[in-house]
Amino acid sequence: MIRSFVKVALFLVLVAAVALGAAHLSDSGEGVRVIVLGTEYSFGPLQAAIGLVVVLAVLWLVMKLVGLLVAFLRFLNGDETAVSRYFDRNRERKGYRALAEGMLAVASGEGRLALTKATKAQRLLQRPELTNLLAAQAAEVAGDRVKATRAYKKLLEDDRTRFVGIRGLMRQKLAEGDTETALKLAQKAYALKPAHEEVQDTLLKLQAEKGDWKGAREVLSAKRAQGQLPKDVHRRRDAVMALQEAKGVLEEGATVEAREAAIAANRESPDLIPAAVMAARAYIEAGSPKNAARVLQKAWEAQPHPDLAAAYAEIAPDETPADRLRRFEKLLSLRPDHEETRLLRAELLIAAEDFPAARRALGDLVTTHPTARVLTIMAAIERGEGAEDAVVRGWLTRALTAPRGPQWCCDKCQNIQAEWTPICDNCGGFDTLSWREPAQAEMPLPHGAEMLPVIVGKPQVRPGDIPDADPAQASGAKDEN
Repeated sequence: MIRSFVKVALFLVLVAAVALGAAHLSDSGEGVRVIVLGTEYSFGPLQAAIGLVVVLAVLWLVMKLVGLLVAFLRFLNGDETAVSRYFDRNRERKGYRALAEGMLAVASGEGRLALTKATKAQRLLQRPELTNLLAAQAAEVAGDRVKATRAYKKLLEDDRTRFVGIRGLMRQKLAEGDTETALKLAQKAYALKPAHEEVQDTLLKLQAEKGDWKGAREVLSAKRAQGQLPKDVHRRRDAVMALQEAKGVLEEGATVEAREAAIAANRESPDLIPAAVMAARAYIEAGSPKNAARVLQKAWEAQPHPDLAAAYAEIAPDETPADRLRRFEKLLSLRPDHEETRLLRAELLIAAEDFPAARRALGDLVTTHPTARVLTIMAAIERGEGAEDAVVRGWLTRALTAPRGPQWCCDKCQNIQAEWTPICDNCGGFDTLSWREPAQAEMPLPHGAEMLPVIVGKPQVRPGDIPDADPAQASGAKDEN
């Protein structure tokens, strides 16, 4: 700005000096004499003034031409001049235009066009932090993974773009199914940007799949600290991971550590059935049956489940059926109207050989919700009351084709699993299994077929027990008898 002001001031001074000189010549009436090579030239005042202006203009033009020539020579020599800056600005405009067109091509899915524009932008801009990213994205859209990998690796060379390069390579490895390398890249990306939500979720998923529950819990705590998870969701997921960490410790043989981890998992989420079962068994091993009973009762109050009943029975494994029925009353009284409570009471009464009471406990479940377990219990009751074998077999036949009742079902993909796991075997969803009635029963009742002979005994098949029996079947039954 100062330089411009000086130029304007000098111009005004020069104009003023010329005006004053012209006025002086006009007032004096004298002319100007110029002698060139012995020849004298005389000019009047007006002619002198005009000649002076022309001479100054020619001198200015000559100086500009000389400056332009010098700038051109410096441009040829490689120095920065106004000419080079002009060409640089022109090249920069073309480069940014190619960059913008390449980004639009990526967004519209035109991979080949995007690659062409990315190459042009790289040549014109010389800005690898911008053009390498466009080249990588364009190569991905075009399906050229080799070029994409090369571009992402170039981004690793600059501190400003290292995270982008690592994230791009991580996503490539995930697409290729190379989870081992993807996990290492996710850990590096997380170290650079711990608050990046996508990297957190990816790292959490990969750690869970690998079984690195300790690392996964650290990432989960970071998400909670950054406000990305509600408190109740964090407690539930942390409990699931703590449970799996306890299982891992148990497999390694560290019983005390596993016991403490299981108890901690149950404390985090008392309604998590596998955690309650594991914590109860840990208390049983530690010689604390009261704590085991307390844990199971709290979980039963949240949601009755057969695994909880099985663990409750382990507290006193040698008790008689009558004693077990009396001890279970405290558990059964927590949710007396729940279907699982009614089924468990009926099973305990069958074990105590009180079959009429078992029938009363079962109530109207045979008609309102005839699952395989309900019909199997009914067959056991009929067997205990001395019903004919055909009646018992009729109940068992119905049980084979009846719905299987509540099972571990994935809320995301509706997959059915025999046992609870933190990750769905089908879709990989984390903590998506819930104990409920599936939409379509596709899996057999776990261990159901193997338990039938234990419950009802081996019936004595006689000809004529089954109406309209096939002659070959009747003959086979006679031979068996």
